[in-house]
Amino acid sequence: MPLNRALEGKVYPPSSSYEVGREKIREFALAIGDPNPVYSDVEAAKAAGYPDIIAPPTFLTVLNFKYSPRVIGDPELGLDYSRVVHGEQTYELLEPITPGMRLVGRATLARVFSKGKNEFMVVQADIETDDGRKVATATSTIVSRGTAEGSDA
Repeated sequence: MPLNRALEGKVYPPSSSYEVGREKIREFALAIGDPNPVYSDVEAAKAAGYPDIIAPPTFLTVLNFKYSPRVIGDPELGLDYSRVVHGEQTYELLEPITPGMRLVGRATLARVFSKGKNEFMVVQADIETDDGRKVATATSTIVSRGTAEGSDA
C-alpha cells in the first residue's frame, strides 16, 4: 500500500523534552568510538573554548527516538514498518549541544517520493530548547521498500 502523500508538509506536535546529561554524552562518545576529549573531559572542552563538554553531532539521534514515532506511527500515513530501511541521516548544528540543555524535536513530514518500487519519506525536525531556541535541524530519509504505486507489494 502506498504512503499517503497528502500528509506531505504535516507538522507534528513537539516531542517531550530530553535533558542532555554529561554522562550520557560520555557514554555516547564511547559507544561510537570517538575519543575526542571535548566529549568527555571538561578541562579539554574548556581549553577548546566550550563552557563544558559537548556532544558529538550524531548525539541528537537519541532525541530522534522521541519525535520520530509520531511520524512513522501516524495511522494516516500508512507506513508498514516491516518494510522500512533507514536511508540517510544529516544534522545541521547551530550551536554545540551541552549538558543541561532540555531539548524537544518538532518533526515535519517534508517530502514523500518514489524511485522504482520504493517510496522515500523525508522527515525534517527542528531541534529546540524548551524555551524555543533552535539549536539544530535533523533530516532523516526513510525507505519504504516495495510500496510505490504500481508495485506488487
